[in-house]
Amino acid sequence: MSKKDTNKEADLEEILANEPTQETPVEAEVVVEDERTTEEKLSEDLQNEKDKHLRLFAEFENYKKRTGRERIELFKTAGQEVVMAVLPVLDDFDRALKEFSEDQEDVHVQGMVLISNKLKENMKQKGLEVSQTIPGDVFNADNHEAVTQIPAPTDDMKGKIIDVLEKGYTLGGKIIRYPKVVIGQ
Repeated sequence: MSKKDTNKEADLEEILANEPTQETPVEAEVVVEDERTTEEKLSEDLQNEKDKHLRLFAEFENYKKRTGRERIELFKTAGQEVVMAVLPVLDDFDRALKEFSEDQEDVHVQGMVLISNKLKENMKQKGLEVSQTIPGDVFNADNHEAVTQIPAPTDDMKGKIIDVLEKGYTLGGKIIRYPKVVIGQ
């Protein structure tokens, strides 16, 4: 064999000897890249789970606040049906006391006044309040119920309340009965 052939074989052996050492680092780099992607995937999964947890926690907090508000509202108006049933009795007491206002000395009238005051005080403790509507107030369809219109006695009474036929009531800040009024036209 010639020197050239021997050199070629030596070079070939050297190249083959170096090849396995070159493949190993390439495989190591691939493994490192796979580890990075696995870490990134786990990091993304962790971030997604944290986000889901925060959203779920926020939804639960909103739920607690909403149910708390609903519970308070329910307690405020829990006895609304009972109070609504008592309102005609209060109206009857007011009409009777107005009719017997001249006989304040009579024992029966005094008894009626005591019973009326006691009933009104108990209803007030339960959250019932009389809406303050007086003749001369400006009519507001959101707060009053117009029963009829009559010609206004003066020009400045047009569109204003002439008379209150029936008192209005609120329970816990919510209107349960609008005052029935007569307005001037």
